[in-house]
Amino acid sequence: MARISVLLLVLVVCLAAALQAQAPAPKPGPEVKKLHAWVGHWTYEGEYKPGPLGAGGKATGETTCQMILGGFFLQCRGTEKGPAGETHALEIMGYDPVNKNFSDEFHADDGSRFSGAATVSGDTWTEAGKLVIGGKEYQARSTSTLAADLMSATGKSDISVDGKTWTPWEENKTTKTKPAPKK
Repeated sequence: MARISVLLLVLVVCLAAALQAQAPAPKPGPEVKKLHAWVGHWTYEGEYKPGPLGAGGKATGETTCQMILGGFFLQCRGTEKGPAGETHALEIMGYDPVNKNFSDEFHADDGSRFSGAATVSGDTWTEAGKLVIGGKEYQARSTSTLAADLMSATGKSDISVDGKTWTPWEENKTTKTKPAPKK
């Protein structure tokens, strides 16, 4: 009797595995297509404003973005030269169907990080979340507007120590310079 139970269990597991292997792979929903606007190689120049993070100053950088993990997420890797020196960063965005917005996680080699959410209305991306720099937590919010041809964008960011009083933090202009390299 025990042999029959084991054989039946093996048969059920094999059948379930075969049925699962035949199921089509999940595909990203239509909302994820909005992330495709950022795919490519971008350069930017901007200016950090004096405020809680220091005296501010000019910054330049470049970022390459591509869709990853079956097209569900956008990954961007970049380098910036600015008031704090040269930093390297990794950012991953994806659509959150529960909250109906885009999650955003950003990490840099200076230990800074951002965790937030973005919404999209037409060509404008609005984002807000927590920023950690130098072991201190801040609130950050930004607005980026893509040009109609998706080849450039402008952005502005504000920062807050308490979530009530906001200070201009950064402004930038971003330009798509060439297609993302294929991997």
